[in-house]
Amino acid sequence: MIRRDCPPKNAPSRRCRAAGPPCWRPGCPMRCRYCHNPDMWDPSLSGEMESDQVVSQVVRLKPYFGSEGGATLSGGEPLMQAPFALEILRGCQTHGIHTALDTCGFYLDDTVKHCLKHTDLVLLDIKHSDPGRHKALTGHHMDRLLRFIEYLAEQRSAVWVRHVVVPGWTDGEEDLRGLLSIARTMPGLEKVELLPYHRMARDKWQALGVPYPLGDTEPPSEERMQRLREIVSEEL
Repeated sequence: MIRRDCPPKNAPSRRCRAAGPPCWRPGCPMRCRYCHNPDMWDPSLSGEMESDQVVSQVVRLKPYFGSEGGATLSGGEPLMQAPFALEILRGCQTHGIHTALDTCGFYLDDTVKHCLKHTDLVLLDIKHSDPGRHKALTGHHMDRLLRFIEYLAEQRSAVWVRHVVVPGWTDGEEDLRGLLSIARTMPGLEKVELLPYHRMARDKWQALGVPYPLGDTEPPSEERMQRLREIVSEEL
């Protein structure tokens, strides 16, 4: 995914992202109930492409996004294929391209640590602040995520925390305060971004023959989102 800066209209974000060459990597260990890309769970579904081909495509678009934009490696979970991710991140930085990594923080080994050395900005998706609810929402305990966060704190990595607000699951004020408490442990934290849940992925689940776990759950109201954003502003 290619990013370029643009003036924000109603949000404090200093970057927006525009679609570019295929920097999405399929494969994800999580099974989030609200997953927008269930079609990317299986890493074997990806087409064949060498890392230098991906970097070349990004470099060709550098005049488009300029010196203030960059490339985001996303998924699925891009660190599920960490050696490949490392080659892309390192290749982009070699060409002076800002790199961002969109991750759920599930993996942390030596290769992932090398990936983070070549990542200018980590977009960290924190699903829930409560261990039990995190397990129910994603299918996994949050121990791995907490170790990943501890490492980001040690490295003072630049981080944007992203959190999907799902009514009945992640829209509680105390849950949000718990998430902010976790986020504040990272000295490199730059922002916490709240993303309203939407139902646009239901057709994908149905096409895969997988029951959609959230059924008829409605997106959060704008009033609810505003209240939660106020809490973020007050506590960060």
